[in-house]
Amino acid sequence: MADMTLDAKGLNCPLPILKAKKAIKDVPAGGTLEVLATDPGSVADFAAFCRTTGNELVEQSQDDGVYRFVIKHTS
Repeated sequence: MADMTLDAKGLNCPLPILKAKKAIKDVPAGGTLEVLATDPGSVADFAAFCRTTGNELVEQSQDDGVYRFVIKHTS
């Protein structure tokens, strides 16, 4: 289970990323942030977000139009 969940459903790019960037600051190092989004572009966005921030995308799934990302805060 994630340390924190961010519900970004209904938001379009770049809002899910901006909200995740802010929320991950409240997650302890080594902890995880779960993000729920409905924007199909979020798949590529969160992969790029993790690459550029050094955080780890540990899980990604899609169910009935909802994309779920679990990001490990590495710093």
